[in-house]
Amino acid sequence: MTPDFLVTHSGGFHADELLSSVILTRIFPQARIVRSRAPEWITPGADRIIYDVGGAYDAEAGIFDHHQRGAPLREDGQPFSSFGLIWKHFGRDYLAASNVPEAHVAALHAAFDASFVLPIDLTDNGALSPSGPLGGMTLPVLLETLKPDFDSVDPDAETNAFQSALAIARSFLEAAIARRAAKLRAEAVVQQAIVATGAGRVLELPMGMPFRPAIEKAGADHLLFVVHPRDKDWCLTTIRRSDEGFDVRADLPAAWAGLTNADLEAASGVAGASFCHNGRFVAAARTREAALAMADLAVAEALGDR
Repeated sequence: MTPDFLVTHSGGFHADELLSSVILTRIFPQARIVRSRAPEWITPGADRIIYDVGGAYDAEAGIFDHHQRGAPLREDGQPFSSFGLIWKHFGRDYLAASNVPEAHVAALHAAFDASFVLPIDLTDNGALSPSGPLGGMTLPVLLETLKPDFDSVDPDAETNAFQSALAIARSFLEAAIARRAAKLRAEAVVQQAIVATGAGRVLELPMGMPFRPAIEKAGADHLLFVVHPRDKDWCLTTIRRSDEGFDVRADLPAAWAGLTNADLEAASGVAGASFCHNGRFVAAARTREAALAMADLAVAEALGDR
């Protein structure tokens, strides 16, 4: 269908219909968003998609609400919000419209659903509550801070606030998709580099890119460090053991910590060594040869400590 109208509720807005609007306006750029609870608008019709309002879920009729009795649930019993329903039915089209390669669409659709869409669904349904010191910094909470003040007398305040929030929601969603798409592209490059490295302990990449997921997927537990070029120098970095925390497979040598240029050259014995972070998780060199020499020294020390 090619709708003329994208209909969601009026009044206070939330992350789920904002993010749904981002998806739908990308696929149907000619359609106009209508925010209303009037029966003539929230009744299904061939010219519209209705979401987060209307009291029904019927994909064929183009209505995607989740507030009614018997609201749709995921296969595991967790609740949908309108965002989850829109992503389920239109997410793949959105990814295609965002120039995600066809070979990556299915994997990215599933991964984004689990990591981004589901938390929005759970929060909107009250099944997950942002808490702790950073609770107020979550995307759903931040988007709602853009609502107009309760005593605003501007008749356009609500519409203007929705449009402002929509632009911000669009930026976050597009960036999140782009980042995940980039990781899939990087995975193929990293996998090729792992094959080329063989039993070596140092993975050389053609540029900086996400590498840990591909290393984990390949089961390349023997790798200890990664080397890659930057704008004007070369980078030597450690490999974290997990996405959380800072524990790494092997630290850079303690004697290098916090040193730069001549001091680092003297400590390492490598001409061209230029920097080592005091935390020993990243270092730099002026040339590829220097970076690889530093990596070999780091590997030797790491293996000697075992």
